[in-house]
Amino acid sequence: MTQETAPQPATKTGHALIQDYLRQLDRSPGVYRMLDAQGAVLYVGKARDLKARVSNYARPSGHSARIARMIRETASMMFLTTRTETEALLLEQNLIKQLKPRYNVLLRDDKSFPNILVAKSHAYPQIKKHRGAKSEKGDYYGPFASAGAVNRTLTQLQRVFLLRNCTDATFESRTRPCLLFQIKRCSAPCVGRISEQDYGALVADAERFLQGKTTVIQANLARDMAEAAENMEYERAAALRDRIKALTAVQSVQAINPKRVAEADIVALHMEGGQACVQVFFIRGNQSWGNRDFYPRLGGVESPAEVMQAFLLQFYDDKPPPRMILLSHAPDEPDLTQAVLSERAARRVVIGVPQRGEKFELVENALRNARESLARRMSESATQLRLLEGVGEAFDLPAAPRRIEVYDNSHIMGTNAVGGMIVAGPEGYIKSQYRKFNIKGTEITPGDDFGMMKEVLSRRFVRLLKEDPDRQTESWPDLLLIDGGAGQVSVVDGILADLGVEDIPIVGVAKGIDRDQGKEEFYRPGRAPFALRMNDPVLYFIQRLRDEAHRWAIGTHRAKRAKSVMANPLDEIAGIGASRKRALLAHFGSAKAVSRAGLADLQAVEGISAAMAQKVYDHFNARG
Repeated sequence: MTQETAPQPATKTGHALIQDYLRQLDRSPGVYRMLDAQGAVLYVGKARDLKARVSNYARPSGHSARIARMIRETASMMFLTTRTETEALLLEQNLIKQLKPRYNVLLRDDKSFPNILVAKSHAYPQIKKHRGAKSEKGDYYGPFASAGAVNRTLTQLQRVFLLRNCTDATFESRTRPCLLFQIKRCSAPCVGRISEQDYGALVADAERFLQGKTTVIQANLARDMAEAAENMEYERAAALRDRIKALTAVQSVQAINPKRVAEADIVALHMEGGQACVQVFFIRGNQSWGNRDFYPRLGGVESPAEVMQAFLLQFYDDKPPPRMILLSHAPDEPDLTQAVLSERAARRVVIGVPQRGEKFELVENALRNARESLARRMSESATQLRLLEGVGEAFDLPAAPRRIEVYDNSHIMGTNAVGGMIVAGPEGYIKSQYRKFNIKGTEITPGDDFGMMKEVLSRRFVRLLKEDPDRQTESWPDLLLIDGGAGQVSVVDGILADLGVEDIPIVGVAKGIDRDQGKEEFYRPGRAPFALRMNDPVLYFIQRLRDEAHRWAIGTHRAKRAKSVMANPLDEIAGIGASRKRALLAHFGSAKAVSRAGLADLQAVEGISAAMAQKVYDHFNARG
């Protein structure tokens, strides 16, 4: 149960404002928000005692530069009281995730982690990669650091345990073994080459492998091989020998196999130069299932304990924590953090900072990787910043651009037309900000690049003006790069002028003489075109941006074209879903046969009512 206190209208700011709020606060646990003059949230914090916590901000001195700056910008505050400190901590993390305050530590990676699923909805379980909600019946193993790590493990499991990875529909339709059986990656249960009992034994062995119980598996395989050889079943003995070899090879290539850590996440933090890198290693079944690095936005935070706590609570917000989490730095409030993670997992979760032994070595390895990853990133960022400064100088910009948007179109004779937008900044390509635009304008002449560019830019900036008219976020570009010459630049300039956006520089990148790389010409509104020298690093940088935009646009176009080629005419009929589509195709054999069918024939199909049959008939009849 929470209680909210609304912000007060106030003319005071900073310490004086906070001092006024103190008179209204009690000593309840809760969450506080600090807002600037425009109402944007600067910081979200939680407190065991709101009055005591907020009183720290009322002091005029003794703050770090970050906190002092935040206090000066504070024009109002909001408070939410809770029953317990744990509730306050959970609420704080929810608000941080929603509001993304400038002065909080923010985890900037929202990618989900893949798992391996042994699906148990069929007599012969399928093994496959899985992302998202764990709604399908079966056993889940993970998380893995990347799709590549999952694919490698699945290949190993197929080689050793001969499990199927085909869908249930494919399984039911097989009449002879597929190629995977021929190359000894599947036991072909689809055509009865293995009994349900024997296949179940393979599944059980695979699950033991994923749980780290490889010794038992090897012992069982060795025993079965000896029995087969003794019974003169030499082919079976040879197959078992090959499986033992494959299992041994799998074990030998594992990067880190801790003997006394069965299940844990290793989290190591390194901070340097106002930046941070967090390395997370996943240990499951005494095996390393890969690692992932993260670069949280610090907002000026200087304490490793604060960064670690914020990272843990945000990282495990949408994924279950393991039984043990080994850390390089203790979080700000270790007991409270452990209690919250245990509550989320619905079981006990142990967090700790090991000082010696195997666990300490695992953390040290992760810490070394974090340190090296941050060094590489800082080096790359420095290079990127120099290039952005060069772009600013080359195009006479007031400052180095922090966000560059590059636009390109793709089509074939006007068909399947799409527009693409990529984004680049100090940290390289920002792929989460890439956008695709399906060209919807019916008045656009097929192949009209100017018309397509007009639609793309109009949709982009109309939406931007609607969502962020005051430019409070980082979504507004500092520079627009357009694939094209004077014509495209003129169109874009006219669009932005009509929308009242006249302060964003526009540069057109044209191929130049003979359309050769290195001879690009640059166009700006109302100015003569110019070129950069052929060996200029800035020119190479712009070429890479243009090529990335082209890759993105043409990839989108190809995907759209492939989808249109595979489209079924039945998909165009309202009310025809997957079930009715299957029934029609099963009855008539093809969509073409459905289009030629009479009304009475359509009504004879199971699940097709008289009204639906009329609708299908009218659809194809109208086409003539």
